[in-house]
Amino acid sequence: MSFHGDKCKKWNILLCANHNIIRGNTVRKLILMLTMLLLPVLGFANSGGEKPDESAGPVIEYVEMKPKFTVNLAEPKKYLLLNVQLLVEGAEHVEKVKKHMPVLRHEMIMMLSGMHVADLQTMEQREALRLKTKQLITDLLIKIQNSDGFRDVFFSEFLVN
Repeated sequence: MSFHGDKCKKWNILLCANHNIIRGNTVRKLILMLTMLLLPVLGFANSGGEKPDESAGPVIEYVEMKPKFTVNLAEPKKYLLLNVQLLVEGAEHVEKVKKHMPVLRHEMIMMLSGMHVADLQTMEQREALRLKTKQLITDLLIKIQNSDGFRDVFFSEFLVN
């Protein structure tokens, strides 16, 4: 079979016979039909009903402290917007952290409120705040029950305005 015409040479995927070029519409229909035929196969490929292998280790989950923190800073008309993620290991510990989220949020707000803009400018200052936040949360979880499962804290959004 040979390719005819400039369009056939350019696209190499279009087969031409007797100078009849397969139209773009036909190619789209062919691709759509192939996709529809393959979807059921792909859908059943991962539906074996098997449970995840729990011997691989405990579940590690990022728990977002919702909603984002928005607190006033010491300077007039300045605020900090902060999105905090907690790294927690183990499903039972995730539930414990979620259960005590109101007290964790309260203490975070009290710590962040009234901070100075100058204390939040450099990467080192922000990392120090992250470590201070981690220690605060660890201490609170120990006070409430224990801090088992809590691993770390991350700021996924940090805005001083």
